[in-house]
Amino acid sequence: MKNQLDQIFYENYSYKPQYEFFAPGRVNLIGEHIDYNGGLVMPCAITMGTWLCIGKNDENVIRFRSLNFDEQAEIPAQSSFSKTASEWFNYPLGVINELQKAYDWQCGGLDLLYYGNIPIGSGLSSSASIEVVTAFALNKIYNLGLDKLNLVKLCKTVENNFIGVNSGIMDQFAVAFGEKDSAIVLNCNTLKHKIVACNLQEYSLAIINTNKHRTLADSKYNERVQECQKALQYLQREININNLCDLSAEKFALHQHLIVDETLLKRASHVVKENDRVISAAKLLAEGNLHSFGKLMYASHQSLKELYEVSGKELDTIVDFCVSYQHVIGARMTGAGFGGCAIALLEKGFEEDFATHLSEYYFSKVGYYATIYVEEIGDGPKVISGYEN
Repeated sequence: MKNQLDQIFYENYSYKPQYEFFAPGRVNLIGEHIDYNGGLVMPCAITMGTWLCIGKNDENVIRFRSLNFDEQAEIPAQSSFSKTASEWFNYPLGVINELQKAYDWQCGGLDLLYYGNIPIGSGLSSSASIEVVTAFALNKIYNLGLDKLNLVKLCKTVENNFIGVNSGIMDQFAVAFGEKDSAIVLNCNTLKHKIVACNLQEYSLAIINTNKHRTLADSKYNERVQECQKALQYLQREININNLCDLSAEKFALHQHLIVDETLLKRASHVVKENDRVISAAKLLAEGNLHSFGKLMYASHQSLKELYEVSGKELDTIVDFCVSYQHVIGARMTGAGFGGCAIALLEKGFEEDFATHLSEYYFSKVGYYATIYVEEIGDGPKVISGYEN
C-alpha cells in the first residue's frame, strides 16, 4: 500500500510525500443513537481505515486529491474557509479551518492525497476517519501539541458546525482512542472512558454492508436528534435532568407519562433502554459471556427498528437471516441506520458459508447483493512514515 500511494502521490504532485499517516474506521458494538443523548456507547476501531500522504509546498495552495473520489480541489491558503456543497474534501478542509480558528495557527501550502478502504456511506465512520487522520497529521507535522481528546473535540466541531451534522462525539473518539482487541466504554456526557478487553474467542466480527448508500446530512439523523431534545424538554418540566440518559429504565418508567407525544415517547424509550443495555453488555464482555452479549445485540436491533425507526428493509433482512443462521450468536445494525452496515458475531470457520447463504437470501429479498467483511479490532491513528511516533 505504501509504495503504491507514494507513486500515485508523485504522479499527482511531482515529488514523493514527506509524511504518511493512517486512521481507522469504527463499528459500534452496542449503544446506538446514544452519543448525542449523553449516555454510554461501546465502539471499537477496525483495521479498515484512511491513509493520508502529505507534503508541504511553497505555493501557498492547499491541494486535495483522493483515490476514492473524482473531485479535486486547489484552494489558496487563507485565514478561514467555507464549506463547498457536499464535496468530500470539506472534511479535511473543515479540520484545517477549525485548527486555525481555535489554535491561532496558519496553514501554509500543502499537498494531500487520501485513500480509504472503508465503504463510503456505510456507517463505519469514513468521515470521522478522514477528520481524525487529517487532525492527527497536522498536529504532528506542525507540532501543535494537542492531545487526542482535543483532536477528538475539534473533529466533532467540524462535523457539527462545518459539515452540518448534529452528531455526538462517539465516532471521532472511537477512531482516535481505539486499541487492538479492545472495546471502549465511553460516557458521552463526561467523556470518561474505559478500555474493555474484547476477546471474541471462537467468534469473528462480521460486517455486512447493505450497499444502500446514505449520507447523514441528507437522512433523518438530525430529525432524530431534535425528537430526543423535545422528549427531554417534556421530562424537564418535572424532573431535573440534562440528558435522556440521566434516567435509568426504572426511573424513566415513573416519568414517561410526561411525554405526551407517542413518537417522542418511542424515541426516548429506545434511548433509555439502550443505555442500560450498554451497562449490561460491558459486564458480559468482561465475563466472556458472548452468547448473552449476542442476545443484547438482537434486542438493540429490535429497539432501533421498532422504537427509533432507523433500520429498514435491508438491515432487517440481514438481521433476520442471522437469527436463523445457527453459527451467528448476535447481530444488529450499527451506525446511524437508514442503510449502512450490520454486524454479527460469527463462529470461526463458517465465514465462506455465511457469506454465500446470506448473499443469496439478501438478493432474493432486496434485489442486489450485500458485501461481507470479516474484520479485526484494530488500533487508533498512527504514523506510517516521515515522522517518529
